[in-house]
Amino acid sequence: MKNWIGNSNSVFKTLSATNHSDTDREENDYYATDPKALELLFEYEKFQNVLEPACGEGHLSETLIKHHIKVSSSDIINRNYGITKDFFNYKKWNGDIVTNPPYKYALEFVEHALKITPKGSKVAMFLKIQFLESKKRRKLFIDKPPTKIYISSGRLLCAKNGDFEHVKKNGGSAVAYAWYIWEKGFYGDTIIKWFN
Repeated sequence: MKNWIGNSNSVFKTLSATNHSDTDREENDYYATDPKALELLFEYEKFQNVLEPACGEGHLSETLIKHHIKVSSSDIINRNYGITKDFFNYKKWNGDIVTNPPYKYALEFVEHALKITPKGSKVAMFLKIQFLESKKRRKLFIDKPPTKIYISSGRLLCAKNGDFEHVKKNGGSAVAYAWYIWEKGFYGDTIIKWFN
């Protein structure tokens, strides 16, 4: 019996689509980002003194380090990488923030990131295209518009519990992702570009 309140893949089945998964979402919303997603973003964006506040097992952090970018890594759950710290306990960050936040708290992550960073800092969030939807998020996009949104033309992977082999073995991903880039203090029209 499927869960019809939205925790399983019931929505996809109803729409006659697939999310390539017959399982419930990971309890703490841990879906590791394929480092390729960040490698591709480096072709367009530069970062410095980065906080990765949902680092998981370090997939994005290690990519930043590989590119000689200073990075501080943390996560609310100890996954043997970075420090264990709730992002919402950060009161200030003097630099950029780059992460794939837990989707159920994505709006709060964006708002908090913009609150704790200084003017001119970048906030880069790897999120589903569907993040553009909803009346609640519309207010964010009007009051604090992203400078750019980079839509991935090809599917990029996020792996439940960091298990990329399982995702690849089961047909990849049916989810469309984008990088949403904010610059603290920017107000204007968002530029949409495509990559990958």
